[in-house]
Amino acid sequence: MCLILFAYKKHPKYQLIIAANRDEFYKRPTAPAHFWEDAPEILAGRDLEKMGTWMGVTKDGRFSALTNYRNPRENGEGKKSRGELVSGALQYQGDLKSYMEELAQQDASYPGYNLLAGDLNELFYYSNIGKKLMAIEPGIYGVSNHLLNSNWPKVQRGKEGLERIIALDNSSMIEDLFSLLANAEQAPDEILPKTGVSLEMERMLSPLFIKSEEYGTRSSTVVFMSAQEIHYVERVFSNGKTSTQEFKINL
Repeated sequence: MCLILFAYKKHPKYQLIIAANRDEFYKRPTAPAHFWEDAPEILAGRDLEKMGTWMGVTKDGRFSALTNYRNPRENGEGKKSRGELVSGALQYQGDLKSYMEELAQQDASYPGYNLLAGDLNELFYYSNIGKKLMAIEPGIYGVSNHLLNSNWPKVQRGKEGLERIIALDNSSMIEDLFSLLANAEQAPDEILPKTGVSLEMERMLSPLFIKSEEYGTRSSTVVFMSAQEIHYVERVFSNGKTSTQEFKINL
């Protein structure tokens, strides 16, 4: 997952609203959102290379999602897959604050990441780069491949769009969020972040929706969570075709 926009306790009905894009190499094998056979309480897509996930929910109302921290100089050799952090959070038997505190003791075991995990009562953020466990307060947030609420153009544009869509609160909210996630406009050079990759790559990675020959946005996901229901909608983009998976979980 390379962009997660979310509103926590900012809507009268939905305590958590998520709009997210997963960016990945097109050749990496992936399964769309489904209830896992080996963990039927989990609803999530699945990376079929490492068997983890980038985002998911559980039947009892738990949520977790992850983005990678962009650092082209980082050596990931011998480190664990970040996708197991999300599936681990979704399957953890204790409270998720404890899970995050345990992760803080294993910072060097994983390449750089941003992790969200929680439910409608408590939501936490932790990065092994920022190294600070945060309890999320009510508000509008965005995280891409830097730290939470960085001033990257796609994060700023996404947060503004999410806030506007929530304020309108109309029946087209799901489609409006998918339209926001589909924004493929590149940011002007003068406001691009400098993350150690080439200027050409910074341009290519700057939109909310990424397109290139080998790498880009593979799926978009919109989730609405209330005390009564989880509404989970995923759109997968593959070989010029779009497929949609939609689920509703009663809580």
